[in-house]
Amino acid sequence: MNFLILIFESLKMSFLGIRYDIFRKPDGKKISKYLESLGPIFIKFGQLLSTRTDILDIATAKDLQGLTDSCKPFSVKKLKEIVEKELGGQIDYIFKNFDEVPLAAASLAQVHSAKLPDGREVVIKVLRPNIEKEVKKNLRLLKAAAKVCTYVYSESHRIKPIEVVHDYESTIMRELDLRLEAANTNLTRKNFAESEELYIPEVYWEMTTSKVMVLEKIDGIPCTDIDEIEKHGINKKRLAENGVMIFLNQVFRDNFFHADMHPGNIFVSKKNPETPGYIAIDCAITGSLSNEERYILARMLQAVIKQNYKSLAQLFVSSEWVNPNSNIIELENTLRACCEPIFEKPLSEIEFGKLLLYLFQSTRPFGLALQPTLVLLQKTLIHIEGMGRQIYPQLDFWGLAEPYLDKWLSDQFSPLKIKNFILENKDDLMLKASEMPGFIYEALDEIRGYSKNKRSYEEKIHKMEMQLQKEKYIIRFIGIGIITLCGIFLMLT
Repeated sequence: MNFLILIFESLKMSFLGIRYDIFRKPDGKKISKYLESLGPIFIKFGQLLSTRTDILDIATAKDLQGLTDSCKPFSVKKLKEIVEKELGGQIDYIFKNFDEVPLAAASLAQVHSAKLPDGREVVIKVLRPNIEKEVKKNLRLLKAAAKVCTYVYSESHRIKPIEVVHDYESTIMRELDLRLEAANTNLTRKNFAESEELYIPEVYWEMTTSKVMVLEKIDGIPCTDIDEIEKHGINKKRLAENGVMIFLNQVFRDNFFHADMHPGNIFVSKKNPETPGYIAIDCAITGSLSNEERYILARMLQAVIKQNYKSLAQLFVSSEWVNPNSNIIELENTLRACCEPIFEKPLSEIEFGKLLLYLFQSTRPFGLALQPTLVLLQKTLIHIEGMGRQIYPQLDFWGLAEPYLDKWLSDQFSPLKIKNFILENKDDLMLKASEMPGFIYEALDEIRGYSKNKRSYEEKIHKMEMQLQKEKYIIRFIGIGIITLCGIFLMLT
C-alpha cells in the first residue's frame, strides 16, 4: 500500500512539475508556485532552500524567501483532545481561560492563548495531529525526487540534492519534538538572563511534552511595525545596534544561536525605550559551532572587514570551504573583484549579509561547500542585519563587529584564557597527568619491540635475498644445461 501511495504521489509531483514548467526552464517563481501546490511540508523545504545561496543563485533564493507556511487551522476539538491526553486532565481544569481562536496556524503546529488558574497568561503550542506520519511520507517523496534529480540533472553535482534533503530531514524531525524546542528556549533564556538586549519567555516544564508546549505569553511590538516603535518613543539606533550585539554574543560568547530569527519571531520590548531590547520566540531551530569553526569564522569576518583578500583566500582553502587544490592567487583575485566595487560605498551603506551572499556566489566555481550550521548562521546574520536596517537604515554593522571580533580573537590567546581552561578542566587534566607515566612506558615498550622486530625482519629479508640468489644460480645452471644438451643433440643428429 505504501509503495502504491509513493507511486501516486510521485506521479502527482511530476504532473505538477510539468504544469509549472520547472523541468525545462526552472526559476525561483516557478519553483515557489510548484512547492506551494504540493503543500506545507514542501513549503518549509522551499524556505530551507532560500537560505542555500551556496548552491542557488541569488535571484532564485530571493524568490523562495517569499514562501510562508501559514496554514488552515485544524479543529479546536481535536486540539483539546491532544492537550488533555498529553497533560492528563480536562482543559477547563488546567487553564482558567482558553481562547479557541488560534494566534497562529503553521505547517507543523498551532498556537493558542490561555490563562493559568493563578492568572498568568500563557500560549499553548500543539503539534498537528498525525503530522509525523505526513512528514515521513513527504520525506520519502523528496528523497526519491532527489535521487532522480541526481541522475537526470546536469548540475546535480553542484546542487547536491540528496545532501540538501538530508539536511532538511534532520531539521524538520527536530521540530517534531517540542521538548527539544523547550530546551533550546530555556538555554537561550539562561544565556541572556542578565541582559537587557534580549528576553526569552519562560517555559512551563510541568505542562510541556513532545506534542504540547506551554510558555509565557509575551507583550511586544512586531519588529517590522516601525510606526508603533516610533509611537512608543523607542531609541531606534540603539535598538538596531543591540540586534547586531545579540548575534555576535550568541555566536562567539555563547556558541548557541537562534537560527530562525525572521521578523515573525522577533518583537520589540516596550520596556526601557532608551535602552530597548528584543523578545524572541520559536527556538525550534538553533545552531552551534566547534571552537575551530568559530575561530575561522571570526578571522574570515575580520579579513572581510579589513579587505585582506589574501588572508581570506587562504582561510577559504585551509578551512576546506573550497577545493584544497584551488589556486590561491586566482581565488584572491576573484574575492577582490567581488568585494572592491561594494567597498566603494560608505561603510554604513554596505549590507554585510548581502556581501556574504556575493562572496559565496563568486567562490562557487572553486567548489564551495558549507556545513549546514554555517548556512544557518548566514541566514541568521542576513535576518538580523535586515531587521536592523529596516529599523535604523544607517546601521553600521562594520563599526560594531570589528572591535568585537578583534577583542574576541585576542582573548582566545590570552594567559587568562589558558588559566580559565586549566581551572575548568583541572580534574580531566589531573587524570590524564596521572596516566602519563603509563603511556610513556607503553610507548617506550613499543619502540623497544619495534627495534627487536626490525632486526628480526632485517634478518628474514637477508635470508630471503640469499635464497633468491641461490635460486637464481640454480635456474641459470639448469638453463645452461638444457642449452648444452640441445647442442649435443643437434650435433649427433
